[in-house]
Amino acid sequence: MLWLLRHADAAAAVEGQSDAERPLTEKGREQARIVGAALVALGVELDACLASPRIRALDTARIACAQLGVDVHVAPELGGGDFDAERVAAGFGEQVLLVAHNPDVAHALSDLMGARVRFRKGALAAVADRELHAFLRPADLRAIAAGR
Repeated sequence: MLWLLRHADAAAAVEGQSDAERPLTEKGREQARIVGAALVALGVELDACLASPRIRALDTARIACAQLGVDVHVAPELGGGDFDAERVAAGFGEQVLLVAHNPDVAHALSDLMGARVRFRKGALAAVADRELHAFLRPADLRAIAAGR
C-alpha cells in the first residue's frame, strides 16, 4: 500500500525566511499527531516513511511516524514539483508513506489512479495496484484517532 500525506498546517512565511523553512503551526502539529494516531488505530504497519526536506513536511512526517516507531527518510524528489510516487517508494517495502506538498500529492494520486482529488492540509490517501483504498480528510482522521 502506498500512502500519500499532504503536510499539515504551516505558518506563513516571515521576512527573511525561505519557503522551505516554514514550520508547522500548533494546529499543524496536532494534525500530524492525529494522522499518526489514526494510522495506529487502523493497524497500519509502515515499512518506511519518506518526506520532503521542507520543514513543514519533514516535521509532519516525524510527528506522525513517531507513534508508529518508523524513522523518516528525506526524499529530495518530494521537495517540490511533480514526482512518480511508485518510483520514489520503490525498494522501501510494501507499506510506504510519502509526505509532500500540494499540488504535487494531488498530481501523484491522479497519476496513480486517473482521478482528481482535492488534498487539504493533513489529508491522507492509500493506493494499491492503482486503486484508491482510502481517502481521509483531517476530520475523518480525527474521528478514527478518537475511536469513533
